Amino acid sequence: MTRPSLPDDDTLTHNGLDASRVGRVLVLACGALAREILAVTKGNGFQHIDLHCLPAILHNHPERIVPAVTEAVAAYRESYETIFLAYADCGTGGQLQKAARDLGVMMLPGPHCYAFFEGADGFVERAADEFTAFYLTDFLVRQFDAFVWQPLGLDRHPELRDTYFGHYEKLVYQAQTDDPALTALAIEAAARLGLEFEYRFTGYGDLKVALEDFRDAP
Repeated sequence: MTRPSLPDDDTLTHNGLDASRVGRVLVLACGALAREILAVTKGNGFQHIDLHCLPAILHNHPERIVPAVTEAVAAYRESYETIFLAYADCGTGGQLQKAARDLGVMMLPGPHCYAFFEGADGFVERAADEFTAFYLTDFLVRQFDAFVWQPLGLDRHPELRDTYFGHYEKLVYQAQTDDPALTALAIEAAARLGLEFEYRFTGYGDLKVALEDFRDAP
């Protein structure tokens, strides 16, 4: 995988840090990744990593992501040696990556979380053949109504399905966990959208690798 991008300057150093901050890591993440991040950090016994999540619904308003991230970094900067941004670009048109550089925080590369769950390099290679695919993760399977069906108005106007999804051919469920109940919900979501269904177990992908780079405790 491509490693999280580092700031261009020497922002992240031990120089002048209070002892309580040395080695402390804050993962500043999209709320859609909370379960996955906790699974990795708790599974590895990482006591030096804390998690703060911004509302997952910001994905429906990408123009609000950069201001929210900037505010959160300012609020937490004095308490942590390292802040790791567990976001992809998420529709910000490169603005989030620019903000991460300007703020001196590390960030996962990639267009969206579908890419780093599958592995950003492999996802990009496959993208040309999957431009008619609609992706769901564990989170989006659980929250399909709240994040897809209702915001698009399909609960009130199901006839809009063809307007939104007429050019899609299949729904790809990128499963982070092997959960038959979630798979059943994903199959149901594909049927509601009139799409073919494909199951693809990804685990935590590049997200797991990136978090495990912080395994050294203070």
